[in-house]
Amino acid sequence: MTHPVDDVLPPGRLLVLALQHVLTMYAGAVTVPLVIAGALHLATDQTAYLVSSDLVACGIVTLIQCIGIGFIGVRLPVMMGVTFVSVGPSIAIASNPALGLPGVFGATMVSGLIGVLIAPWFSRLSRLFAPVVTGTAMLLIGVSLMGVAINWIAGGGAGGAPGELWGVAIAVVVILIILGVTRFAGGFLANTAVLIGIGAGFAAAWASGRVDLTAVANAGWFSLVSPLHFGLPRFDLLAAASMTVVMLITMVESSGMLFALGRIVDKPLTADDLARGLRADAVGALVGGFLNSLPYTSYSQNVAIVAMTGVRSRFVCAAAGVMLLLLGTLPKLSYLVTAIPSPVLGGAALVMFGMVAANGVQTLGQANLSHKKNLYVVALGLGVGLIPVADERFFDRFPPAAASFLHNGVMLGIVTAVLLNLLLNRSPPAAAAASVEANP
Repeated sequence: MTHPVDDVLPPGRLLVLALQHVLTMYAGAVTVPLVIAGALHLATDQTAYLVSSDLVACGIVTLIQCIGIGFIGVRLPVMMGVTFVSVGPSIAIASNPALGLPGVFGATMVSGLIGVLIAPWFSRLSRLFAPVVTGTAMLLIGVSLMGVAINWIAGGGAGGAPGELWGVAIAVVVILIILGVTRFAGGFLANTAVLIGIGAGFAAAWASGRVDLTAVANAGWFSLVSPLHFGLPRFDLLAAASMTVVMLITMVESSGMLFALGRIVDKPLTADDLARGLRADAVGALVGGFLNSLPYTSYSQNVAIVAMTGVRSRFVCAAAGVMLLLLGTLPKLSYLVTAIPSPVLGGAALVMFGMVAANGVQTLGQANLSHKKNLYVVALGLGVGLIPVADERFFDRFPPAAASFLHNGVMLGIVTAVLLNLLLNRSPPAAAAASVEANP
């Protein structure tokens, strides 16, 4: 008998369920390129191109993961989106005039190649990323990105410049709508709360005359994304090392996500299944770097959709991948996203980045924090990682070659947590070790 994962649903139902997956992950998918573009002060056309490139790569990597190509792809209902873990390293690398965005894409491709090579042996490496380390990393990522959200609410002013009252009010409206939808709606609407909040905030800003749609009107209806649009990739050792750490963290997160999804769809993963899924993550980084984007990972909100609806067909997510491909070829849509005022995005980002931090706290709950050594790992991982956030000039007198690493608080905190965990916990805590042995 055909397993429900391999069922092909009727076209009408397939498209509706696929659209639900797209709407659930769309806000998260486009937020990362918008955050990076905003931090780098890119022009509107460059920002729109990053969004289009991201959507196209999202679609391609989702298809690879769901449908599979040989020994690549887990063949489960998975939606792939660009990982938030890559935001900090990308901004740090691109801020280096000698590297820019081509340096980001070059480092992404190197991390993808390394990921393909290490996927079969990654179950051993995962011992380095016990819950105390990954929880600290996610908490640090969320807290570090809060500054970006606050900056957006302030109108995009450098250094958190005071924002206009209308912008703060719009952000509050977006947050209240997201909370209201989450509290009173259910099912499909509850899972699109962030998107509904952004839409309502955009409508309010447009009604108050704060939205300029000139670029949308002038944009074409159809355009293909060009590989290496921003130039040939540039390769730098420290930049590649930063993105490789991102790849390792992504593979740790994906391992847990894929094991959970296997249980949800009643198709437990074997070691070979996990290796195929992790290879798809790594190939996603290669595709992302080639198509002007970043590393990709499975989105937890879409795993929740599978659990909630009970629809286990992987072809639903494959159809959603095709939709993302189509959306990425419509320039008007990309320019429409870039026309959203920054306070609107700031309100939504405050919620989303807070959720990243909250997920970190949840992961830390799986660690034994009554164990004093683990408290030191969390304390110093956060403390060291927040140095560049507290004072961005702290490392200015250090060797320039190390700047892309030292000014990246997230990577600094993660490396600190990994090293401390190795030093203080010479053998993995019993719970973490048991988890690794149970999921080879």
